[in-house]
Amino acid sequence: MKNSDNSSSSLDSRFNQTLKNVQGLLKGRSIPGKILLTRRTDPPEDPNLHERTPSFGRSFSENDAGTSDQMDTSMGSEARSTSKLNSNSTTTKLKPSYSNIEIASKDVQKSPMGARATDSARVTKFTKELSATTVILERLRELAWSGVPPYMRPTIWRLLLGYAPPNSDRREGVLRRKRLEYLDCVAQFYDIPDTERSDDEVNMLRQISVDCPRTVPDVTFFQQEQVQKSLERILYTWAIRHPASGYVQGINDLATPFLVVFLSEYLEGDIDNWSISDLPADKISDIEADCYWCLSKLLDGMQDHYTFAQPGIQRLVFKLKELVRRIDEPVSRHMEEQGLEFLQFAFRWFNCLLIREIPFHLVTRLWDTYLAEGDALPDFLVYIYTSFLLTWSDKLQKLDFQELVMFLQHLPTHNWTHQELEMVLSRAYMWHSMFNSSPSHLAS
Repeated sequence: MKNSDNSSSSLDSRFNQTLKNVQGLLKGRSIPGKILLTRRTDPPEDPNLHERTPSFGRSFSENDAGTSDQMDTSMGSEARSTSKLNSNSTTTKLKPSYSNIEIASKDVQKSPMGARATDSARVTKFTKELSATTVILERLRELAWSGVPPYMRPTIWRLLLGYAPPNSDRREGVLRRKRLEYLDCVAQFYDIPDTERSDDEVNMLRQISVDCPRTVPDVTFFQQEQVQKSLERILYTWAIRHPASGYVQGINDLATPFLVVFLSEYLEGDIDNWSISDLPADKISDIEADCYWCLSKLLDGMQDHYTFAQPGIQRLVFKLKELVRRIDEPVSRHMEEQGLEFLQFAFRWFNCLLIREIPFHLVTRLWDTYLAEGDALPDFLVYIYTSFLLTWSDKLQKLDFQELVMFLQHLPTHNWTHQELEMVLSRAYMWHSMFNSSPSHLAS
């Protein structure tokens, strides 16, 4: 009973803090992160924390590389009852204007990229959790939701996905065994002549070899032949071992965050200056294995997203349409009047988990939140993508059908920084807290 009360109190305080952050944002005071677990002021960032942190060679300036993380206000010490959420006054406060949010975001002073993820207080908390004999995954998820220090990301992602065991005594042995298992799979399925493959397998391998050079085309690192070969091995081996779905275009995108994160344990500096050929073959093999198993763990939680007709994605697109209707009825009505179907633009969002819609340097931060959500990720994606879409609420209502299609296929996110991404995640968290347990709350 005590644990239940503590859990309820924690949820109450997190919700109320998120609400305070969003309300403060609308007054131009702050940018919301997800939660703050303790009252604190942000200490100076430790420059040593940037070891092994990959930087991404994109067209964004140092001044643009801001994040909302350091702008969070301290959490109030008293948690209010969630029963107050049903009052009219609270309901009124929980209806932010998207245009106001956009305007406010431009007025807030930007802080250095990754400040929240790498500030000393949070790093101390991560270090404490990781140093335990057995990692408490729920605590790690709480911390990881708001961003992971880049040099800790490989270890934390392995843990969050269940690839590495929480018990530190078993971890090294399990990883060694799984990496050897991957090598065996590659030898059995990939390193064989085409004459030993079925026609379907030959066609699948050919499709993968065509898709790999198209993967993240604006990051030159992924154009290296050896990188594409690693992707090909990972994807083909996964597809052979998952015959219910096989390879589906878009899964190639999902392997890229894992590849970058696990390579960052060995390569430093700008990702466009990385060369995978600088690494010995055994390290490349370990990295591939980690990518393979983490991709497998991720997709295990969304298997029907990639089976025939991809029913899981179709179901989530329907939920997205419904949630947008509840939250922003004018946008929903306008899109319907113009004859625009959500499948025409949102299918790719769910299929590639937004990788093609935002700058690649923001993807790993987004995936911190994805992986922290665990089994609840598919449902939470609906809230993230609703928040993402409604970033342009006012703009969308002014476009006709053809303009809507063009705009949503080429969203103006190329100059996005961590700040815009944190805004999307904060709104998603707030709406999920409000509506997930009471879906009719915003019904007209």
